[in-house]
Amino acid sequence: VGMANFVGSGRKIMAIGRNYVKHAIELNNPVPSEPFWFLKPTTSYVSAGNPIIIPKGVEEIHHEVELGVVIGKRGKDIKVEDSFDHVAGYCLAFDMTVRTWQDKAKQKGLPWTACKGFDTSLPVGPFLPKELVLDPSKLTLWCKVNQAERQRGSTSLMIFPIPQLISVLSSVHTLEEGDVILTGTPDGVGPVRRGDVLQGGIEELDVEIEF
Repeated sequence: VGMANFVGSGRKIMAIGRNYVKHAIELNNPVPSEPFWFLKPTTSYVSAGNPIIIPKGVEEIHHEVELGVVIGKRGKDIKVEDSFDHVAGYCLAFDMTVRTWQDKAKQKGLPWTACKGFDTSLPVGPFLPKELVLDPSKLTLWCKVNQAERQRGSTSLMIFPIPQLISVLSSVHTLEEGDVILTGTPDGVGPVRRGDVLQGGIEELDVEIEF
């Protein structure tokens, strides 16, 4: 089975913020000079066929389509050139966000745990073994809401590429089998409300997920 059950076996989710220039700009954020990240709890996971639950008192949440990297080999202080040795595969994911909560947290300089880590804030697709993904830096991610395209962007536009992310993250956290790195979202983020249909895909791999 390997990492096919990363949702059940993984112990942490590390989500990179502002890793695409246009997304940083669309939310009036500075473009980072080095990677920064936040953690999502594993209770954030929700698999296709299960509903995304918008928190009580919240009218809408925002979609952020992302490529997830699934770790397959434990490591600490991993060198950039060795980074892919620690990758088992990939997944398509949404980093769902309560933007109103995030805006308040940013204004007060507070953590993003609630706005990014609520239950079902991480819809994910199936595990994609790395053998299927010839070059993770040349994938087109897309997102639709109610059949209308909202996001489309290439992973080639990441500010910090996957090997650098693995190296930097592993200098702080020991990476463990089943852990997931969310690599950031392209521009075009926007609202999703109760009853909407959310779809995402990776064009080159013919991968599509729906919630």
